[in-house]
Amino acid sequence: MRILLVEDNPRLAELIAEGLSSAGFVTDVAGTFSDAHAHLSDFDFDLMILDIGLPDGCGRDLLRCVRRQGRCTPVLVATAITDTPHRIATLDDGADDYLAKPFHMNELIARVRAILRRPRHMAQATLSLANLELDLGRQIVRVDDFNVDLSRRELNALAILLRSGAALVSRSSFEQALYATDEDVTPNALEAVVSRLRKRLDQAGARVSITAMRGIGYILSERM
Repeated sequence: MRILLVEDNPRLAELIAEGLSSAGFVTDVAGTFSDAHAHLSDFDFDLMILDIGLPDGCGRDLLRCVRRQGRCTPVLVATAITDTPHRIATLDDGADDYLAKPFHMNELIARVRAILRRPRHMAQATLSLANLELDLGRQIVRVDDFNVDLSRRELNALAILLRSGAALVSRSSFEQALYATDEDVTPNALEAVVSRLRKRLDQAGARVSITAMRGIGYILSERM
């Protein structure tokens, strides 16, 4: 696993890189915004550890740049900025996790491992099946290169189905992924979302089928 560490404090960067190396990770270090940008242009990384206060720019600007490009490289922000509004804004910018300095090296490594344990397809920029494609970075759905208008809920439902491959998505796991715990969800809400999604995909000519296993869940498959 290859990690890009963006940290402008040379001694801290050295210590973190040594700790990551001891844990079995290959680590590249960038001390500036420009160096980090160059690394990202030249290599593919499994994860980036990102400081916010860089001498030639803001780490959040780099994060936003990466996400605008449609790149879904996992990003763990490690910074001395601890206030809650900043944490929330950084996570909304696209960070996968946020760790406040000072931190224990073992915690950093544990968070890195937790992020990297997530299924690889969760980090893919594009999910596709037959002539259907979902660009996760830009949140765009296409059928035969034509955009398909979906509601946010329908788009999220499609992402869940595409990520499952040919596996059945159980009703309970579908609802947990699609709805917040404090949302008032009616008994037929999931069926309504899937029904609308199926109709829109059919109208667009997508060669896929959403099969409902009554009371169990749903399967997305290519239509033969």
